[in-house]
Amino acid sequence: MKVIAFNGSPHEGGVVAKGISLMKEELEKDGIEVEAVHAGNKLIRGCMDCGKCRELKRCAISGDLVNECFEKMNSADGVILGSPVYYGGIAGTFKSFLDRLFFPGAAMQYKAGSTVVSLRRTGGITTFHQLNNYLNLAQMIITPTVYWDVIHGNNADEALQDEEGIQIMRITGRNMAWLLKTLAAGRKTISLPTVEPRKRTNFIR
Repeated sequence: MKVIAFNGSPHEGGVVAKGISLMKEELEKDGIEVEAVHAGNKLIRGCMDCGKCRELKRCAISGDLVNECFEKMNSADGVILGSPVYYGGIAGTFKSFLDRLFFPGAAMQYKAGSTVVSLRRTGGITTFHQLNNYLNLAQMIITPTVYWDVIHGNNADEALQDEEGIQIMRITGRNMAWLLKTLAAGRKTISLPTVEPRKRTNFIR
């Protein structure tokens, strides 16, 4: 089994990377491979709402890492999304990345998902919910844990002082490993739900 972790921070070795590494350690203890991809320091333009991805089954914009990551995510068993808090929400570059990554409709239904949010002081819960929107609307199973997946600190060294945040990352990593194995076992005996074509209703006609 394999998990792809997307780091949406501009800082490669920052607090988000620390949170991901703590989860990675727990997953690897259970024999689950984890690949971390640093997306937050790249030049990534936002979604143009051109609709071409529905035909192409990938983003129509080329020249960055979105489509490469789309293929990685498509073949993974689980995904971790990590972002720092920017003005009470997802970091801008990472928001553009996620919009274009998830909108083409990767085959993520009933796979495991989790999040890491880093913050200096506040805004973590809003960012946590925004990240979970991507997982939920892709019909992924969100990993259960003991508290919101946020970790405090202005840098990786400061984050080590957040003992509760460090513990949450470890627990979430262990729970994600359990969830991945549970989902894999369930697929052997229980059929997935029937897929219905989406109905899209516009309220102004």
